[in-house]
Amino acid sequence: METRAIAKYVRISPRKVHFIANEIRGKKVDDALAFLMFTPKHGARVLYDVLKSAVANAENNFDADREKLYVKDAYANDGPRMKRYRPKAKGMAYPIIKRTSHIGVVVADE
Repeated sequence: METRAIAKYVRISPRKVHFIANEIRGKKVDDALAFLMFTPKHGARVLYDVLKSAVANAENNFDADREKLYVKDAYANDGPRMKRYRPKAKGMAYPIIKRTSHIGVVVADE
């Protein structure tokens, strides 16, 4: 039994979240939540919320036991990019790309 939760259009670069997602993949849910709670990165806060949502989905929808859940998959995919421009010398424009990401977590029974 697998349960997932996805946060879409989060205003953080997927690269910043990807490193943290690799750390929690395969861990027990309580260990992953403790790891994310004490990781001093903004992406950890977002992943913490998504993981809590996935665990709540598993408990409410499928009556899963929290002790048996583990993080089967955690990912951060590219979302749409916001394109902005700054003025530069000689009347040119310098592009600024503000990235967004779709962050997902899949939890499963052992």
